[in-house]
Amino acid sequence: MSKKLIGIDLGGTTVKFAILTEAGEVQQKWSIETDSDDEGSKIVPSIVASINQHLERYNMTKADFIGIVMGSPGTVDREKGTVIGAYNLNWKTLQFVKKDIEEGTGIPFAIDNDANVAALGERWKGAGENGDDVTFITLGTGVGGGIIAEGHLLHGVVGAAGEIGHITVDPEGYECTCGKRGCLETVASATGVVRVARDYADNFSGDSRLKYMIDDGQQVTAKTVFDLAKDGDVLAIKVIDKVSFYLGLACGNIGNMLNPSDIVIGGGVSAAGEFLLDQVRHYFEQFSFPQVRQSTRIKLAQLGNDAGIIGASSLARQFSKK
Repeated sequence: MSKKLIGIDLGGTTVKFAILTEAGEVQQKWSIETDSDDEGSKIVPSIVASINQHLERYNMTKADFIGIVMGSPGTVDREKGTVIGAYNLNWKTLQFVKKDIEEGTGIPFAIDNDANVAALGERWKGAGENGDDVTFITLGTGVGGGIIAEGHLLHGVVGAAGEIGHITVDPEGYECTCGKRGCLETVASATGVVRVARDYADNFSGDSRLKYMIDDGQQVTAKTVFDLAKDGDVLAIKVIDKVSFYLGLACGNIGNMLNPSDIVIGGGVSAAGEFLLDQVRHYFEQFSFPQVRQSTRIKLAQLGNDAGIIGASSLARQFSKK
């Protein structure tokens, strides 16, 4: 029997796991909640415990696996297997993820930035159509990105390439968890959409279900805002227009700099679908110059929550080369 791979997609809300073949076929999936209390010190031990529990459940051992690959938020040192600056996980200090997971499972481990890994998945088996120039943006708890240019995944000097969520779109905007102001993440993540909605509601005096819900203290999510905008709520429409403006501005800058064939947008917020993309495309065309406008497409991701775990399997080759 051929050996398997464990793919892990570490997010701010959940940790997703899968057992895959080397060809990227998902055979088992499960998830656990991300416990970021105590400066995120519980995250890695819970990952180790979950892997060991599921291997026992499936009557498998460490000998059945060629390796574990994980996509993580933050700045990743792929050689040392460390992570720093994953603020949504409360990982503000250096985390020795590779060391701890290998010691806890006995299985070889590799790691890359979560959005990079998802970008590989979307490029390989999703909307990127295996193109050589694909940029991926994920809109979730935060905003991440992965850039594939001329067939190569870009990492940068310290692994911080593709941090699209920290593109400045409003120099006088909201303070970001990274410490600076006006990052795309502050307005286009799931929490960012709600933040824009609450600010707009404070100064809105017209008739709006969204304003009523906010003023009444009801729970409002990004999905709430998008659903109300689709139903014609005036305030919700204004909020989504502003969010789309910021996304279109960022995509225009990305297009002008890299001219990818595709800018693929995924993550939970992208569930708004073509309603969101149509508006982002409008502003992208405003902020990109003609040759980019004509050659770079804005597309929805196709793999959903599986992008990260499928992309992880594309990194498995390094284990077979050892």
